[in-house]
Amino acid sequence: MEKSQLTLVEQYRKKLYRIAWRIQYRARVQTNHEFVMEKNETVIAPSFTESANSNMYTLQLINSLSSEIGKMIIFDLYILDKTEAQIAKELKLSQQAVNKWKKKMLKELFRMLSSSNGSN
Repeated sequence: MEKSQLTLVEQYRKKLYRIAWRIQYRARVQTNHEFVMEKNETVIAPSFTESANSNMYTLQLINSLSSEIGKMIIFDLYILDKTEAQIAKELKLSQQAVNKWKKKMLKELFRMLSSSNGSN
């Protein structure tokens, strides 16, 4: 083989090596994130009343927030499962503003839950 062909082969070999490494890395990351159940392990789903009570409590917490915009953002994000970008478009805000509202409201919820747990 000529020297130029050899270097071309080496270049392709390196590119293939990188591609294979990326594929293996993605597969490893994905398997690490997946939930693996053992054969004898069973999943117990919450009963209807438990999930209904949980939903009611969650809605009660969201409604106790101080800001109407904050309530809408948290409700849309966590109950309606919308993205920040979708909410930003609906409310005519930037995604960054939606993210700031989310963080602010989550801090408020955390303070409310911390103070209620401390008083019990």
